[in-house]
Amino acid sequence: MIVVMRVGSPEVEISRITDELSSWGLTPEKIVGQHKVVIGLVGETADLDPLQIQEFSPWIEQVLRVEKPYKRASRQYRHGQASDIVVNTPEGPVVFGENQPLVVVAGPCSVENEEMIIETAKRVKAAGAKFLRGGAYKPRTSPYAFQGHGESALELLAAASKASGLGIITEVMDAADLEKIAEVADVVQVGARNMQNFSLLKKVGSQPKPVLLKRGMAATIEDWLMAAEYILASGNPNVILCERGIRTFDRQYTRNTLDLSAIPVLRSLTHLPIMIDPSHGTGWSSYVPSMAKAAIAADCDSLMIEVHPNPSKAMSDGPQSLTPEAFDSLMQELSVVGKAMGRWQQPAAAVV
Repeated sequence: MIVVMRVGSPEVEISRITDELSSWGLTPEKIVGQHKVVIGLVGETADLDPLQIQEFSPWIEQVLRVEKPYKRASRQYRHGQASDIVVNTPEGPVVFGENQPLVVVAGPCSVENEEMIIETAKRVKAAGAKFLRGGAYKPRTSPYAFQGHGESALELLAAASKASGLGIITEVMDAADLEKIAEVADVVQVGARNMQNFSLLKKVGSQPKPVLLKRGMAATIEDWLMAAEYILASGNPNVILCERGIRTFDRQYTRNTLDLSAIPVLRSLTHLPIMIDPSHGTGWSSYVPSMAKAAIAADCDSLMIEVHPNPSKAMSDGPQSLTPEAFDSLMQELSVVGKAMGRWQQPAAAVV
């Protein structure tokens, strides 16, 4: 349930209403929009009469029920307004959101060694990326595949961030590693295989760093939004949704099926920013440019693209990784689409 306040409502009146609703055993959450303040009510609201709440104050414009099972993630919960997720990076704040410039995240699947990760960070930064992605801990289908270098890789990510000025996005697999990952990461990623690891979702929701939540391989959109709800309900309002392809019956030609239709669907359902990962979504570097451009045209808020200095020798996901040179060219192409959509802050810098 949400309480929509009239434009210009005095703060003292908002506080009075919030205190009154708290005395009913509810948890009011004040949401400050561009023009109005909305008070979201969390708790047992099924038996509440909206008209009774409406009578609290002449400053209340309307009281509405949130019909979706995901309350905080629902766009209705914010009265139709989008969320801006502000991430602090070494070079200043970067904002993810539907009314913000497109944010590009790039880097290798796994952190392999210091030279590789720093070289990649500098190259993707020069081309226009704002964040470096790289796995320190890697969930793999096979127990014999490379699992990442763990804590030592976090030190290399910190070094790459210092050398490039990029923000860091890296994945947490185990709640026991969350604290040390959050010391390095500017955004903590929950991967597709852990999307419904509810105990982990609660843990990342109880820490302050923004969270990137990847869609599970067989998850419906509602499953995905309910997973986001776990993080939001645990106290962290800063969640970015990442579509990375879903498992379908045809796996001969692409690794997954990249669901670009999720962009307009999510836009109508949730206020949370939307990222697209065309690298995992297709599995082949030759398909990444087309899907990246299509994702911008569909109005995504961010892209995550795998880049490796030598994909043929990558320890994981080499076939879907672009070379730095290919990434440079792609960023120039993306700037054209991004400008046409009004989502590009400035032309990608040429790399000499």
